[in-house]
Amino acid sequence: MASRSSSDDKKHLDEKAGGEFDDKKTAVVSRDGEIINASGHADQLQRHYGLLSICGLALNIDNAWVAFGGSLSISVLNGGPPGIIYELIVACIFYGFIGASIAELCSSVPSSGGVYHWASITPGPKYGRVIGFFCGWLNFFGWIFDVAAIIAIPANVCVAMYSVYHPDFEPQAYHTFIAFVIITWSATAFVIFFNRLLPKLQHVGLFFVLAGGLITIIVVAAMPKQHATNAFVWKDFENMTGWSNGICFLTGVLNGAFTIGTPDAITHLAEELPNPSVDMPKAVFAQVGLGFLTTLMFAIAIMYGINDLTAVSTTPLSFPLAEVYAQATGSQGATFGLLFIILVSVLICSIGTLMMVGRLYWVLARDNATPFAKTFGKVNERLSCPIPATLLCAVLTTAFGAIQLGSKTAFTDLVGSFIILTTVSYFLAIFPNLLTGRKYMPRGHFYMGKFGFVINSITCLLIVFFIVWFCFPYAFPVDPLSLMNWNSIILVGCVLLTAAWWFIHGVKKYPGPKLAQLYH
Repeated sequence: MASRSSSDDKKHLDEKAGGEFDDKKTAVVSRDGEIINASGHADQLQRHYGLLSICGLALNIDNAWVAFGGSLSISVLNGGPPGIIYELIVACIFYGFIGASIAELCSSVPSSGGVYHWASITPGPKYGRVIGFFCGWLNFFGWIFDVAAIIAIPANVCVAMYSVYHPDFEPQAYHTFIAFVIITWSATAFVIFFNRLLPKLQHVGLFFVLAGGLITIIVVAAMPKQHATNAFVWKDFENMTGWSNGICFLTGVLNGAFTIGTPDAITHLAEELPNPSVDMPKAVFAQVGLGFLTTLMFAIAIMYGINDLTAVSTTPLSFPLAEVYAQATGSQGATFGLLFIILVSVLICSIGTLMMVGRLYWVLARDNATPFAKTFGKVNERLSCPIPATLLCAVLTTAFGAIQLGSKTAFTDLVGSFIILTTVSYFLAIFPNLLTGRKYMPRGHFYMGKFGFVINSITCLLIVFFIVWFCFPYAFPVDPLSLMNWNSIILVGCVLLTAAWWFIHGVKKYPGPKLAQLYH
C-alpha cells in the first residue's frame, strides 16, 4: 500500500505541475490531504522574494568581482595578469556547465534543500537516502566555510581603509578579528529581526554590485598616469609557482573558481519565492553570466592599472586590492572611496550568505539529519526565520574567524576549501541523475531535454578533472607552512565526520527527506 500511495503521490504531483500550478509550482497535496511545498513540508517561511530581489541576492552572495579582488595576491602567482584572466574564463565556462545542470534541477524540484534534496532523489529509492545525507553535509560544510571567507573580506577592507590614511599603521590579526566578530553578529541580528527588509536590501546590493563595479572599472581605467602594456596584460605569462606552465595554469583555475563557484546559492531560498520553478533558473544564469562579465571587465581594468606586480603579491595591507587601487589612482581619497564601494557590497553579501546557510542547516535539521534536530528545525514564523539554525551558524563562523588569531594561513586554507566541498556536493546530485537515466526528476519550466545528458556528462567530467587540480599544492617545492594545499585533507576530514555521524545517527534515525516519497 505504501508503494502504491507513493506512486499516486508522484502522479498527483505531475498532474499539479502541468495544471493549476503550471505558473506557480509551490504546492502540492499529499496523500493525507495536507498542502505541502516541493520539499514535502508545509510552508513556514514567507514567500516575499520576486525575480529582481532573488537575482540581486544571487549576485550579492556571489559578489564575483569583489571575491576576485580578495584573492589577488595569491592568483598573481599563477601566470601574472594573463594567467589570471584566462584562468577566470576557463573557470566561468566550467561553472557555466554546473550552473545549467543546477538550473534544471532547481526548476524541477524547487526545494530549499537544493543539492541535498536532489541527491536524495536522483539515485533512486535504494541509494537516495545515504547519498543525499552525504551530499547535504558536504554542501553545508562548504557553505559554512564560505560564510567565514566572505565575512573576512569586509573585515580586512575595514582595516585596509584605516591603513589608507595611516601609512605607518601595522595591521595585526586581532584588528581583523574584532571587525570580523562585529560584522558577523550585526549580520546575524539583521537576518533575524529584519527579514522583511531583506528583499529590498538585495536591490541595494544589486546596485552596488553592478553600478559600483562599473564606477570602479571607469575610475581604475581612467586615472592611471601610465597604463600597463598589452603584452603585460595579455601575453607575458609569469609563472611564480615552480610548477610547469601547464600545471600552473590548471591549478590557477581554482582562483577563478573562487569568484563564480557557488551557483547553488539561491536554491536554498526556494521556499521563499512565489514562483521558484520559473525564477530560480533565471537567477542562477544571472549569477553566472553577470558575475563573469563584471569580473572579466574588472580584471582587465585593474591589470592595466597595475605598475608594480611584486608590490601587489607582497603587500602588507590586509586587503591586496587596496594596493592595486593605490597604484592605479595615486590618490588616498580615490582608494578609500573604491574600498568603501567594496565594503558596502560585501556587507550586504555577508547578510545574504549568513541567511542562506542558516536556511540550509535548518533544512537538514527539519529532516532529522543533524544533532539536536528538534531544536534546530524550528522556525519563528512571525519573523520568518529559523533562529536556532541561524545562531548556530553565527557561532561556528565566529569560531572559524578566531583561527586567524593563531594562524592566518590555517584560516585561509580552511575557509578556502569551500569550493572543493560545494563542487563535490554538486557532483553527488548530478552524476546519479545520469546513471539513472534522468528518470526520477520531473520536468520543470527549464528542461534541457536530450541536451541534458550531454550537459550533465560534460559537467561531471569537468568536476572530476578540476577537483584533482584544485588539490595540488599552490607552489613547488612544497612548503607545508605556507604553500601547501590542504583541500584534499579537509575534504576527506569532512567525509569522515559525515560518515561517523551517519553510523552514529543516520543509519537508524535518519528517515530521509519527506520529498523523496513524492518523487520515487
